[in-house]
Amino acid sequence: MAKDVSGFGTVVTLQTDFTFPQGLVITQFADDSDPLDLAAIDIADKSMGLNGDLITWAKAVPVPLVLAVIPGSDDDQALQLLAEVNRPNIGKPSAGDTIQANVRYPDGSSANLTNGRMMNAAFGKSIAGSQRLKTKIYTFAFENIVAT
Repeated sequence: MAKDVSGFGTVVTLQTDFTFPQGLVITQFADDSDPLDLAAIDIADKSMGLNGDLITWAKAVPVPLVLAVIPGSDDDQALQLLAEVNRPNIGKPSAGDTIQANVRYPDGSSANLTNGRMMNAAFGKSIAGSQRLKTKIYTFAFENIVAT
């Protein structure tokens, strides 16, 4: 039996404390970078004792979420706003938005990420060697994820 593994139709909704309390729906994903990445994380660490005994322990780490959107799109402009209001600067404190994210996949499954913050964003427009605007990448870190 064939399995359809298409990501076409994926929707990410971000809800923030202050900037987008009503929710921000992201659908304008890029074509030249991974549009959505929930990267693998280390949930344990390890070491070896003096005589070669394996030592392991559980490790709590944030869950990363990376979104790549079309430069200049409505989604990019909204994410730029979210980045700007959460970027502290002289005389301008961060909004301190706590972010919740819901990823809905075309097969009906979803991932809910909670208690997150925006960690990284590109400000301004960069140009790639192909002479097109570079895709905007936005990185988040979350406390927890529940996938269904």
